[in-house]
Amino acid sequence: EPTRSLSGLILKNNVKAHFQSFPPPVAEFIKQECLNHLGDNSSLIRATIGILITTIASKGELQMWPELLPQLCNLLNSEDYNTCEGAFGALQKICEDSSELLDSDALNRPLNIMIPKFLQFFKHCSPKIRYRGAGGTPHGPPESGWESQTCENHLFALAVDEDPEVRKNVCRALVMLLEVRIDRLLPHMYSIIQYMLQRTQDSDENACEFWLTLAEQPVCKDVLTAHLVQLIPILVHGMRYSEIDIILLKGDVEEDEAVPDSDQDIKPRFHKSRTVTLAHEEQRGGDGDGDGDDEDDDETLSDWNLRKCSAAALDVLANVFREELLPHLLPLLKELLFHLEWVVKESGILVLGAIAEGCMQGMVPYLPELVPHLIRCLADRKALVRSIACWTLSRYAHWVVAQPPELYLKPLMTELLQRILDSNKRVQEAACSAFATLEEEACTELVPYLSFILDTLVFAFGKYQHKNLLILYDAIGTLADSVGHHLNQPEYIQKLMPPLIQKWNELKDEDKDLFPLLECLSSVATALQSGFLPYCEPVYQRCVTLVQKTLAQAMMYNQHPEQYEAPDKDFMIVALDLLSGLAEGLGGHVEQLVARSNIMTLLFQCMQDTMPEVRQSSFALLGDLTKACFVHVKPCIAEFMPILGTNLNPEFISVCNNATWAIGEICMQMGAEMQPYVQMVLTNLVEIINRPNTPKTLLENTGGDWGVHRDPITIGRLGFVCPQEVAPMLQQFIRPWCTSLRNIRDNEEKDSAFRGICVMIGVNPGGVVQDFIFFCDAVASWVSPKDDLRDMFYKILHGFKAQVGEENWQQFSEQFPPLLKERLAAFYGV
Repeated sequence: EPTRSLSGLILKNNVKAHFQSFPPPVAEFIKQECLNHLGDNSSLIRATIGILITTIASKGELQMWPELLPQLCNLLNSEDYNTCEGAFGALQKICEDSSELLDSDALNRPLNIMIPKFLQFFKHCSPKIRYRGAGGTPHGPPESGWESQTCENHLFALAVDEDPEVRKNVCRALVMLLEVRIDRLLPHMYSIIQYMLQRTQDSDENACEFWLTLAEQPVCKDVLTAHLVQLIPILVHGMRYSEIDIILLKGDVEEDEAVPDSDQDIKPRFHKSRTVTLAHEEQRGGDGDGDGDDEDDDETLSDWNLRKCSAAALDVLANVFREELLPHLLPLLKELLFHLEWVVKESGILVLGAIAEGCMQGMVPYLPELVPHLIRCLADRKALVRSIACWTLSRYAHWVVAQPPELYLKPLMTELLQRILDSNKRVQEAACSAFATLEEEACTELVPYLSFILDTLVFAFGKYQHKNLLILYDAIGTLADSVGHHLNQPEYIQKLMPPLIQKWNELKDEDKDLFPLLECLSSVATALQSGFLPYCEPVYQRCVTLVQKTLAQAMMYNQHPEQYEAPDKDFMIVALDLLSGLAEGLGGHVEQLVARSNIMTLLFQCMQDTMPEVRQSSFALLGDLTKACFVHVKPCIAEFMPILGTNLNPEFISVCNNATWAIGEICMQMGAEMQPYVQMVLTNLVEIINRPNTPKTLLENTGGDWGVHRDPITIGRLGFVCPQEVAPMLQQFIRPWCTSLRNIRDNEEKDSAFRGICVMIGVNPGGVVQDFIFFCDAVASWVSPKDDLRDMFYKILHGFKAQVGEENWQQFSEQFPPLLKERLAAFYGV
């Protein structure tokens, strides 16, 4: 059964990625098989098929699959319970994923037929089917010929149903209605909330989801304020471990550090490809290409329970109500946090962590008393109390770091490091994760304690089982990112490198544990800089080998897919990223290594890989090699530039970003010799900078504000080295160019880009006339430009003023915002 379900989910991922390119007979076969097996005996398989059907439907195939909805509605009439249940499950998922389509003329508004059909089933004799009916209803549009009233009457009649499964599904129905048709529920909100309070008190996590969903609605505050006094104690109570939770978590086992991990314990990790951020501010930002919500489907099969749901609900409500939550919470917290029963105390610590983000301001007065108490809880005799204390303290790390270090940071760190060496695996894991969060907040505040920290982390190497070892790599990598070059001391290198290299030598090339180790080493190499030299040769060689092996395997697979397995390209991606870390950390020292390897040939292949993440990491490495040892890159430029040009495609934001960055770095090295290549990249760059609005995700996912500014910097650099070629297009990009670069801090990249723009204005002054106010604004964004750059600005501003005459300049500068006027007068005397 697990194998069948897994194969269904793999098929689902293939459908999600490639359904449009399936040959029609294959697509037809899949659709038919789905419908044939909806009534499978296994509820897990029925759920999997439901996910598969709705994935096909959401690929725009609902229009291409006109028989789907009628057939599903037809299967509802089946006498066979499983078939009926499977059809309901599929319909429910389609309702969730494609609700707009179901109410559109494109499909003749199928909801008009579906909703009455669902309603009949409320009366069905099997409680299982009654409750499925409740789960399938919501989503009626206002004019769907069903007066919402009927539905709600049905729902409220079911609400008192004696079958707990039916009541569960009433809760799910109300949650779905809340998401899509909250207007329908508003008149009944008081009684719905009262009902849901009752259900949540009965420990129904479906009811608990209601609060999570409600918190996302704009009306949340209005409808819920009056009920907080009842809701908060219920949620807080729901956050206790149940007896079953404790058995499942082996909560009575205190020492298990010697028990080896089984493979199921270890969730697959996903490597975040290297994204070149501005001036490498935020080294490994997330990636704007993928959609991060892919995990949901498979979550249905995991351990979402009342405790997690209550904690999540409290967390989101804290973000809605902020300090207004505290009067309801503080009296409860006082009682819980100092309770003699460990289960109660543990839930209090979880509450404290759940509200950290939303109620931070209001909690500040209590933290001087609470943080030391939590630090004491780190030494509690119960492992589950120690592990939750780690997590909660990490949620307050920001506050801890802002206080004088002697007060909280030092005791917290001392105790957390002891927990990293705990005899319980769950505590080790929580402590390692919490410590990584503390590292990110504290950064160089940790420098005085480095020796002590490294002793602990290195000791943990000999102690940890498989799963926690992977988290330990992360804590070490984060430490390197946080303290940077301060790690480059002989005594620290002596402590840290031998165990890392030992692990490195133990692992085989095909072992996935290499991923986190390579990521960790990449951070360490970047931090240690020349201190990494004694270790770089074997590390460099192995990365090149990994890239080479993966490419060879991919080639064999492409030629003979029936004989060979497809390679796991993550090996290649992680290796390319570590090579980037080496090039960035070692700078010019990497030159001999590159000279003795075929990395440039391999890079040429990687840059043309079909997988975006491989190209993304290739371009990052190309840029880093360009900076570190251009002599090896230069002979390849004629072959590389066309590939870079074709990758300036904003559909893959991170690939595009890294390619753009690499072109900019190449410009700075090539100088005027860049001229033959300007045309193959310029048009795309200008097109990208003019895109109406760079997608918002670009800003959200990256932890930095890169993609928006990478492009104008490269255009500026191109114009700096080849002004005659680029300046004629000035008018097409000057405005978005200026608005982008005014938002970024003074740095080397901004400097080279502005020099380029000044040189181009010299060649084509007419190109800037219409947008001159934007140029003035961009110039004013500089805090302290270098003297010669300031002179360039001065000449352009005064030249323009002289050109238009005093009177016109007066009129022109009247449009300036007061602050801009002041700055230009103060710095440039205009």
